Amino acid sequence: MKVAGLGFKKDVTLASLREALLAAGGPEGLAAVATVSDKADAEVLKQLARECGVPIKAVAAEMLVGIDTPTQSQLVAERFGTGSVAEAAALAAAGPRARLIATRVVSQDRTATAAIAEGDGA
Repeated sequence: MKVAGLGFKKDVTLASLREALLAAGGPEGLAAVATVSDKADAEVLKQLARECGVPIKAVAAEMLVGIDTPTQSQLVAERFGTGSVAEAAALAAAGPRARLIATRVVSQDRTATAAIAEGDGA
């Protein structure tokens, strides 16, 4: 099961989310997109999920705490207890033995991040 984890700012556009996802490897073969639960209802994320034909997996913020990620953001670490929302959400949603196949990439306008994990599912 391949899952794209997405992190994004409040003012993100569909184009920025799409850009980050494409830079991480694209939507081909994805089973879902995932993000922290308080952002899972964002209309722009729903649009991207529909475009990709996949469901959204909401990951509770407390599930992200302590997930070791290859990339680190000081701001994200302080707020979520992990280095990358995109990487941690992808890993959490892809299942217990998931591994990253694409580390976090950032859109040019820096409003969206994406990473892709592969695992056995939750």
